[in-house]
This record gives sequence, structure tokens and C-alpha cells, in this order.
Amino acid sequence: MGGHSQRVIWTIGGGKGGSGKSFITTNIGVCLSKMGTRVILIDADLGGANLHTFLGILPPVPTLSDFIKKRVTQLHDLLIQTNIPNLKLLTGAQDLLNAADAKNVQKRKLLRSIKDLESDYILVDLGGGNALNVLDFFLMSDGGILVVTPEPTAIENTYRFLKSAFYRRLKQTVSSYSAKTLIDQTMDPKNEAGIQTPYDLFQEVKRINEEDGRRMMEEASKFHPNLILNQVRSKKDIEIGFSMRSACHQYFGIHLHYLGYIVFDQEVSNSIRKRKPLMVENDKSKAAQCLKEIAFRLAHSGSLDSFN
Repeated sequence: MGGHSQRVIWTIGGGKGGSGKSFITTNIGVCLSKMGTRVILIDADLGGANLHTFLGILPPVPTLSDFIKKRVTQLHDLLIQTNIPNLKLLTGAQDLLNAADAKNVQKRKLLRSIKDLESDYILVDLGGGNALNVLDFFLMSDGGILVVTPEPTAIENTYRFLKSAFYRRLKQTVSSYSAKTLIDQTMDPKNEAGIQTPYDLFQEVKRINEEDGRRMMEEASKFHPNLILNQVRSKKDIEIGFSMRSACHQYFGIHLHYLGYIVFDQEVSNSIRKRKPLMVENDKSKAAQCLKEIAFRLAHSGSLDSFN
């Protein structure tokens, strides 16, 4: 999965909104830029583009929509310099990932253009939900990062997102219609074929088409999503990351990497109210220390494969 060594793209998504994806995207971006690397933040949150608010920037005039609607031909012309050195912002995706709007051609063009941007790191905030376009963005990156809070519904949503992304990726790798249909069926836990796990699915596909089965297993072994636990209040909360990691391994055969956690901290909402990134407002706070550790791990991970 790893991209070219000089540019790493991370997409931040997973489950429903409200888990702190934009907060984390912004502050990890600030951390990385403070390390002296060039960072671009891309706001692809459908209908809720708000990274500019976290950075204390007024709603920007040129947005991604201008690129989609061909009013601007080069994506880099839409980059806004934030008041933090090395940190640029590309924003405003209100109509970007709407299924009706983002045709496949547009989507591919946008993904290509993102990959061509000049930067060391590109962080894409996907917002919540698991619409197909969101999944495709999640899958295009060098490392997809899931943000989850330690509540049962949030955890459940994250598993659902992971499962959807995983099967979508598998579906993109197979060629036979029957294999694609099987994958679609597997998405329903009560499927008639009685397929419960990816392993069952691989065996079943192999029976139909040896080559597709082999390709799927190869693809599955390359799928290495990452997890950040947000708003952690206790040791028990921290453990959730480890149990999610083993559940993914056990039930899906997916290698989920637990990147770290961010403690619940009053300073976070203070910084959001002031429209300043926590890393600028109070980088000594407990949550800021956690963010620094995660950013450090990301910066020293290549495309994170070394961690898994």
C-alpha cells in the first residue's frame, strides 16, 4: 500500500461523526508541521467541512468544489496558507462526496490530483459515515486512521466501517461476477451461504475462481488500518484499543494497528471555543502530550507497515 517515500497520505475516518476526527486531524497536522515537515490538511467532510474553524480561519472562498466544478484547474491553487508555518489547508467539500455529485471520473481525478500535491504529509479528514465515496477515500491512502471514542455505539460503528472498507477493497480486486456477488452477500451477517468470516469467504471464492481467491488473500494481508482512541478517561478505556485490535485479528484476520489514545481534557474544548489548535493554545496540556506521541509515531513509521 505504501506510497512514494517522499509523500505520505493519511485519511482520518470511521463510524459516525462526533468522535473528534477534525480536532485530531488539525492537531496532528500542527504537530507534524512543528517538526519542520510540510503538511497539507484536506477537508473532505461531507456537509460539515470545519477544519478552517479549528484553525481560526474564516470560511475560505476557494474550495474543493471549485476544482470539482472545473472553475480551477490545479488543486494547488486552492491551498490556503494557515498562520502556522509549513501548514496549508484545502477546504470546503460540501458537495464533494455526494454520491449523485462525485462521479467516478471526478473522484479518480481528485484522488490523482491529491497524490500529486507537493508536500511531505497529506491528512484528509473524511468526516463520519461509511458511504462508498468515503470508503474509497479511506482506501486510497497510505494509511487509513480510524478515530473512536470508548462508547459501545462508537465501537460498533467503527467495526461496521472497517468491515465495509475491507470488503470494498476485496471487491475491487476480484474480476469474476460471482466473486463480487459473494462479497456483497457476505456483508449481510445472515447470508444464505453461511459465510461468517473473511476466511470462509476466501475458501468459497477459491472454489469458484482460484485466481480471485488468491488475489483476495494477498490484498487482505496488505490491509493495515490504524486506530486512535479519543476522550479516554480510564485505564479500562485505554484497554479498548487492544481488545479491538485482537477482535479484528480474530474475526476478520485484519491487522489493526493501535496508534495510541488521547485523554479526555477540558483544555480541548477551551481551545475549540477559542478557535485555536490545542497544539498552539496549550501544548503542555495532557491531551497535547498524547497528540505529540501519536504524531511522532506517524512521522517515524514510513507508511506504518513496520508497526504491524
